[in-house]
Formats: sequence, C-alpha cells, structure tokens
Amino acid sequence: MAAVLPSSPMQGLASDSRSLEGLKSRAALDPKGAVRETARQFEALFMNELMKSMRATTLPSGLLDNGGTSMGTEMLDTQFATQLAGRPGGLSEAIMKQLERQMGLAPGPIPVTGSANNTPASLAATPAATRLPQAGAAGFVQQHDAAARQAEARTGIPAAFMVAQAAHETGWGRKEIRHSDGTPSFNLFGIKAGANWKGPTAEVTTTEYVDGKAQKGVARFRAYGSYAESFADYARLMKDSPRYQGVVAQAQTGADAAAGFAQGLQRAGYATDPAYADKLTRVINTTLRLQRSVA
Repeated sequence: MAAVLPSSPMQGLASDSRSLEGLKSRAALDPKGAVRETARQFEALFMNELMKSMRATTLPSGLLDNGGTSMGTEMLDTQFATQLAGRPGGLSEAIMKQLERQMGLAPGPIPVTGSANNTPASLAATPAATRLPQAGAAGFVQQHDAAARQAEARTGIPAAFMVAQAAHETGWGRKEIRHSDGTPSFNLFGIKAGANWKGPTAEVTTTEYVDGKAQKGVARFRAYGSYAESFADYARLMKDSPRYQGVVAQAQTGADAAAGFAQGLQRAGYATDPAYADKLTRVINTTLRLQRSVA
C-alpha cells in the first residue's frame, strides 16, 4: 500500500498574508504544486462563500446571535471548506487543469514513441518555432530547467540529458508515478525503493523485461515532496553510486555524449528495456532542439 504523503504546508487560505507569501515562494520551486494549492484554496474560498450564503438565506437570526457566535460560525465554515476542498473530481481539479494549460505546465499530445518530434533533423539545423505537439514538451523542459541545472552542478551531467530522462520516464509528465489516492509521488526518474530507502513510497504496476520479454508486476518506488527533491535524489544516485561513475564520465565528453550517456545507463542496468538507450537518445535530441527553439 502506498505511503501517505505529509499534509501540505499551505494549510491557511491565501487570504492570509503569510500563506500568500508562502504560496508565491513555492511557485518558484514547484510550479505544479503551487498551481494545485492555488486551485484548492480557490475552491475552499468558493465553498466558504457558498455556505455563508446558504446560512443567510435558510437560518433566521435569533436572540442569541452576537459577535462571538458569528465568529464561531465563520471559523467552522472555513474549517469545513478547507477540509472538503481539493478532493478528486472537485472544482479545484478543473481549475488546476485549466491553470496548467494556460501556464504551459500540462504537456500536450506527445507521440507514443517518446519523442515530441518524429522528424529526423540535425541539431545544427535552424530551429523551428515551437508548436504542437512540441508545446507541451517545451513546457515540461522549461518547468524542470532550474532543478536540472542544480543537479548538473553536482554531477556534471548536462541538465538537458536529465530533463530528457525525466521526460522519457514519465511520458513528458503524462504518466507520472502516483500514490493509490491519485496524489503525485514526484518521482521523475522511476527510482525504486530498495531496502535502504527510509522515505515514503508509492506502489504501482510497472513493466519489466525478463530475457527480452515484457512482464507486468507491482513495484515500490521512492516518493518525494517535490520535483526538485526528485532531481536532487537522482543527482545523489549518479554521483555517489560506483555503479554509475562511468555514466557520468560519458555524459561529459564528445559529440556523441548523448548516446554515450544513454548507453552507459543501459549497461549499468538502470532499466531492463533492451531498447532503453535508443529511446532515451532520441528524447535527449528532442529536448536539445526544444531548448534551442525557445531560447
């Protein structure tokens, strides 16, 4: 069973100045998380106003009504609205999806091959303007650029390579690993939870290749509090594990660094898919083109 993630640090409504400042700070580090919290708070405010309106039209005023009872009623309404907001299928979910589309955080339709652009093109060619189906992929690249650059500073692996691997592992954000209740695990790299992992986990059905044949099974994956934590943990894995020392070196050298990085990961056993290196190399090249087209 998937572990329950800690409750959101944004418990107050955005009408509270401290909560609003906290929400602004969170937006810089975790745009999707901030959008989710904004949508939840909007729904809570809406439900609070709805309950206030219902009380005003259905409950007559009495002799016992005073400032104290009114304050208690308002506090109770706010508590109920905050607890009920953010449930699956509610208003906040619709608001979140709309905000993500407007901000370019929700990936558009991506081909099933894992590449946002199937047209073979040289990286030396003049980049074309970003357009669908590239728009959603470009949003994914921009969203994770800052965290990837921090991971690059620690590992030496080009940020574009890591963003591309995250895109490949999650289908450009469409197939992220989620908990059983639908909340995100923020695991962008498909890192499993081994015996030494003490943090939260998420259990999902996954496909592994045994003797070249695809087999489905349930596996435990690491869960994080944000996408930035996912990049940081990936950087630790690449930097500290002897298994991936050769991968880091190959990612830093030569014109074929992208292919060398992908092949190194496959040789080190990062994934069981026999075509993992080829698929990842294509996504890296797509990511590089997208970076150039939006620069």
